[in-house]
Amino acid sequence: MKNKVHLTFDVNGEEHEVAFDPYKTLLEVLREDMGLTGTKHGCELGECGTCTVLIDGKPELSCLVLGLECPGRKIESVEGLADGPTPHPLQVAFAELNAAQCGYCTPGILCAAKALLEEKKNPSREEIEEALSGNLCRCTGYIKIYEA
Repeated sequence: MKNKVHLTFDVNGEEHEVAFDPYKTLLEVLREDMGLTGTKHGCELGECGTCTVLIDGKPELSCLVLGLECPGRKIESVEGLADGPTPHPLQVAFAELNAAQCGYCTPGILCAAKALLEEKKNPSREEIEEALSGNLCRCTGYIKIYEA
């Protein structure tokens, strides 16, 4: 605990005091120090979008953001999308339309899609494709994802 920093984060609408090594990315802090494993490790180079979370309502690649950059910012991970036991409408749509195969990319896609829908209630297919263009899926052809 000697070299750890102690900071307070607003994650999924709740304040959390977290002790972590200062070199850790937000992805590592969420998963390793906070136990929020919904956000996935992907390429860790900012190329796949698997680790996408919302920071101040905007999709960000948590593998490229240091935990030290996040106090005072609102962070929302896939765990925060649901309203208690009620899934977010995007989560319902993904389940009903079978928009995931292995599901590894789904948390990042859900976060990016939520940001799009917060900005534009009725996006066109092109706007959906553009908003999700930074999120790679290795299993699907994206059709069901776009439909959801």
